[in-house]
Amino acid sequence: MTTTHEHGPRMNPFKVAPEVYEGMTAFQAAAAKGLDPVIAELVKIRASQLNKCAYCLDMHLTEARRQGESQLRLDLVAAWEESPGLYTDKERAALALTEAITLLAEESVPDEVYERAAEHFDETELAHLIAQIVAINAWNRFQVTARAVPASLEKTGGR
Repeated sequence: MTTTHEHGPRMNPFKVAPEVYEGMTAFQAAAAKGLDPVIAELVKIRASQLNKCAYCLDMHLTEARRQGESQLRLDLVAAWEESPGLYTDKERAALALTEAITLLAEESVPDEVYERAAEHFDETELAHLIAQIVAINAWNRFQVTARAVPASLEKTGGR
């Protein structure tokens, strides 16, 4: 179902329930430990694309650029499967797992997707990768529900 709205933001759940923000921040920090920051940003970007979270997309595209990620890789992350040679096998495994976890209701997490990730990540890394995917999905759901305005739009007034 596609809906569009021209409504402004709703409440800020993190402002009215700061303990929720603190818990999410702690979970995010734990998830990130030991995870390659490039893979972490690609995962956050891909999940945010799938969840249509403009707020998180803006934040993580900005962060990826700040970290030196190429514009071409950022432009094509939505079509990573059709971009041979642009992403490493490890990144591709992480992106496949991101899609499976993010779209969980569609097909669960297929064994081949999980096994592919397990080939590239040791158990600890894999646990952190899964946690990172779960964390960004939670952030996306908060921000989409709240209709959070992306920082770049706030700065430019939408231009």
